[in-house]
Amino acid sequence: MIIKPKVRGFVCVTAHPTGCAAHIQQQIDHVISKGPIKQGPKNVLVIGASTGYGLASRVTASFGSGAATLGVFYERPSEEGRPATPGWYNSIAFTRAARAAGYYAENINGDAFSDAIKQQTLATIARDMGPIDLVVYSLASPRRTHPKTGAVHKSVLKPLGAPYTNKTVDTDKGIVSEVTIDSANEVEAADTVAVMGGEDWEMWIQALADAKLLAPGATAVAYSYIGPVHTWPVYKDGTIGAAKVDLERAATAINAKLAAHGNGRAFISVNKALVTQASSAIPVVPLYIAILYKVMKAKGTHEGCIEQMQRLFATQLYNGSKLQFDSAGRVRVDDWEMRPEIQDAISAIWPQVTTENLVTLTDIAGYQTEFLKLFGFGLPGVNYDADVEPHIAF
Repeated sequence: MIIKPKVRGFVCVTAHPTGCAAHIQQQIDHVISKGPIKQGPKNVLVIGASTGYGLASRVTASFGSGAATLGVFYERPSEEGRPATPGWYNSIAFTRAARAAGYYAENINGDAFSDAIKQQTLATIARDMGPIDLVVYSLASPRRTHPKTGAVHKSVLKPLGAPYTNKTVDTDKGIVSEVTIDSANEVEAADTVAVMGGEDWEMWIQALADAKLLAPGATAVAYSYIGPVHTWPVYKDGTIGAAKVDLERAATAINAKLAAHGNGRAFISVNKALVTQASSAIPVVPLYIAILYKVMKAKGTHEGCIEQMQRLFATQLYNGSKLQFDSAGRVRVDDWEMRPEIQDAISAIWPQVTTENLVTLTDIAGYQTEFLKLFGFGLPGVNYDADVEPHIAF
């Protein structure tokens, strides 16, 4: 079939397998171009491995350090007349490339919150890999069925305390408007913490520890975001922010557990704002990202997911480096984004942006390009008018 992008709201409902493979190859090429990452991980578990920072971590681990990787994700394969999700195609492309290069790569597709998938993962590690020395936790999900209670928790993207009004942009139509987001109630706030907080990360680490599948000195990292004052009411000070506070609580608890197990460590890496399927769904944030891209590209400091993760691995985690923490004990790979000159420039542009000057004052074109690349569209060298087989299996 001939596959074209079909965008509905903040998601593209089609994905291109050849384009996704080309996108993966771009990431691989970047990591290889930076040279080997010495003293890197050997056995890596990535929970949330099919897109975004989790996928970039997996690419970096294998093609930077030659690591064996096991990826856990929840993606839909193709159906009759319907392409698979981009994460499905991404994972196939990565797996094929890694195995061709001589690296172990295995995948588990299912609900990472469930006990069944945890047990399947443990069995695979015990059979094929041996103890894990790096656990990357990078789940982004709108809901979670609690494995112990059976309760279904749904996350919301809302402020806490009072409604919030600010500018936003329809990234598909290029229209700037004002949006008011109602505040979350107590149940919604608690549910968001249950989905996006740290409990499941702790459950994964406990399961690995109980199975004696954590290597001495193992590292566990989860990814977070703080961002600028422009987005704080809907992010840092909103329901997501509350969940991230709980993630930091979990990091402290996991760090204590791993420190007692061969001097291991756990921490939060605060990463840069980027176009991802998750960030596209948050009101106000896409407009901020479009301005951020404009400013950082002009300064020559713009990075994507793979550049961020390669820098994290090469300058903080490995290569004989030491982790550099902020006052709250977090690693900051958003440091270039949060430089005063970058944020001051964004603050100057923000109040001026309208639908009429959106293209001039922001990098909305770059945003749209990066958004479509998430689904395998707009990659150089791909013939999007050609028939392509959508039914691809591992």
